[in-house]
Amino acid sequence: MRVITQHSLGGPDVLEVAEADRPTPGVGEVLVQVRATAVNPADWKVRSGHVTWFGAPPFVLGHDFSGVVAEVGGSVSRFRPGDEVFGWTTPPHGSNAEYVLVPETAVVAKPAAVDHVHAAALPIAGLTGWQALVNIAQVRPGQRVLIHGAAGGVGHLAVQIAKARGAHVTGTSRAVNHAFLRDLGADELIDYTTTDFTTVRKVDVVLDTISNDYGPRSLRTLTPGGILIDVVGVGIDRTAVKAQAEAAGLRFVEFYLEPSPADLEGLAALAGQGALRPLVEETLPLSDAAKAHELSETGHVRGKLVLVP
Repeated sequence: MRVITQHSLGGPDVLEVAEADRPTPGVGEVLVQVRATAVNPADWKVRSGHVTWFGAPPFVLGHDFSGVVAEVGGSVSRFRPGDEVFGWTTPPHGSNAEYVLVPETAVVAKPAAVDHVHAAALPIAGLTGWQALVNIAQVRPGQRVLIHGAAGGVGHLAVQIAKARGAHVTGTSRAVNHAFLRDLGADELIDYTTTDFTTVRKVDVVLDTISNDYGPRSLRTLTPGGILIDVVGVGIDRTAVKAQAEAAGLRFVEFYLEPSPADLEGLAALAGQGALRPLVEETLPLSDAAKAHELSETGHVRGKLVLVP
């Protein structure tokens, strides 16, 4: 099978197409023929050495995927060859490949109403929004939610998840994305290039996909007992915002994604109902993974980028 791999850390040019042995599923595993795999900021951060989660290369990147079950191992009861599924995996044996081998618990049935390209855009970004807003913040009808980077991969899905929970949603994004976000259900929008978002008040939940100074500034928007959830991941010093949140009687959470078939089922249900619509800004051939990384690194992708083998 073809894979996208790298033998050194660096820019997008270190990515290369290579041949690898097609794996065989063991007990409790399924082999999925990948029909689409999404690109996340974590991919270029690992590729460049910005984060070192998976050690030294070579490795195959990619977390999200959607595809068709090709083979199943022993004791697999939920799936059989031919089933359409979507889910996530973890490098070094990532999903930027023609086939991916995963535990049975890492995939769920793909909603029939969602094609493979859009299903591949859901797992990592969707689970981030779901676990932050549903599991941690426990967003309820009538609450006010502020989402930073609302047009991004996590942000645009989080807007829809919060609306599905009955929240009033304010998003920060460039003005060019406002019509798109209104169509997803956002109630208020702030162009962060011209307006200070800290003018917003009485917010119950802030979902921060930007971090850095957005954390301390976001605390000013929260109502007493409110919660700020930073979903950016490792590599940023949050000492100041933690201390400020504690002093103000506010909650601050550094979010880390956890594998969860139940949460993935929740996303699948929302998507199947049409209440969660992932936007794919561009679909590229798997061999153009380097171009996808270049686009992702700009930080201005609306929705998601997807690679198709």
